[in-house]
Amino acid sequence: MRWWDIESVLRLEVDLFPDDAWSPGMFWSELAHARGPAATRHYVVAEAGGRLVGYAGLAAVDRTADVQTIAAARDHWGTGLGARLLTNLITAATAFECHEVLLEVRVDNLRAQRLYERFGFAPLGIRKGYYQPGNVDALVMRLADPASPAPDAQCPVQGQGSVQGSAQGTKTHG
Repeated sequence: MRWWDIESVLRLEVDLFPDDAWSPGMFWSELAHARGPAATRHYVVAEAGGRLVGYAGLAAVDRTADVQTIAAARDHWGTGLGARLLTNLITAATAFECHEVLLEVRVDNLRAQRLYERFGFAPLGIRKGYYQPGNVDALVMRLADPASPAPDAQCPVQGQGSVQGSAQGTKTHG
């Protein structure tokens, strides 16, 4: 993800997360830490047909990675895009030499929870009222060893698990 992607990312962000969408400043702040030798962030976008259809971001601090955001356009649900984006984040966590990856997911987002479980994430606990203003709880999940992928973490799209390059007409760039 680069600065010129932020406008398209925000349109998708508001569509998918209308109650708790990130602000432009939040994305700018994250991208400020995504380049150079002291980078602690990794952000990627996915495009199909010249349109931004997904994005994901990871923070890495003290050898622990945290999935900051992951999103796929509604018309790309079920295509494997989410799995490709998550694979990219796990690969980045390994490059950052992280020993674990954490994330929060809405307790009512069962689709995302199933994806994370497929990749080996296990529930840790609940953060009450984490998502505001709706006061929705978050399930905290943890992947203990990002360097060892879960056996069923294969991307469901013709075995393609990487967001690098092209898969089903979707390309990504960081």
